[in-house]
Formats: sequence, C-alpha cells, structure tokens
Amino acid sequence: MKTKKVWANFSVQDLERTTKFYKQLGFKHNGASDQLTSFFFSDENFIIHFFLRDILEPAMKGPIIDPNVGNEIIFTLSADSKEVVDRWEEEVRQARGTIVSTPEEFGEGYYGFVFADPDGHRFNVFHM
Repeated sequence: MKTKKVWANFSVQDLERTTKFYKQLGFKHNGASDQLTSFFFSDENFIIHFFLRDILEPAMKGPIIDPNVGNEIIFTLSADSKEVVDRWEEEVRQARGTIVSTPEEFGEGYYGFVFADPDGHRFNVFHM
C-alpha cells in the first residue's frame, strides 16, 4: 500500500467545546462544519478530525468505544524539554483537560505525562 496522507478521526459530543479546548492549547485550527472540527497536531500538519459521534459511528461500520472506559489509541506529542512538558501540563489543566498522570521520569531519559481531552481521548506528552 502506498498512501498520500494519513489522518485520524475521533468522535466527540460537543464541537464547540472541542474547538475551544484545542484552540486554548494552541493547536492550529484546520476548519469546521456542522459535523466536525479539525486541527493540525505537528509541524508536519498531522490532522485529527473530531466528528460528532452520530456522524462518525455509521462510517466505522461498528460501535465506537467509550474512551472513558477503555483506550482506543494514544497519540504521543513530543516536547523539546522537561520544562516544556511541565508547561504543557499546566496548559492542559487551564483548558480543563484531565491529567491522567502527572509529569514524571519513566525509563532512562524519558519524562512526560498523560492527559485526556473533554471527551476522554488520551494523549501522551513526553521529552526524550
């Protein structure tokens, strides 16, 4: 298989809340409609679309898990330093995200934390 582009799709309950959360964290908005809001997540412009659940679920051809009960996937966001990790943790708190684990050393040379957005989607932030 050779693909031109890869992006992710998540389901959410409230597009306005999701847009506000990711804008507050400083992610670049990629546009929105009455069905989704979309953001760029890296210098390479990796895209995550956040669809209303009732729009995305039929396209999945099966049920979407409840991210508050189980893990669907976890994306890792790379930070340039431990200080940046700590600053991002505070920014997530201020945006009303859930801190799943506070910044800590894990493994040799790794420092990071895990947070969840308002719909329970988890992100791992770390510096190595």
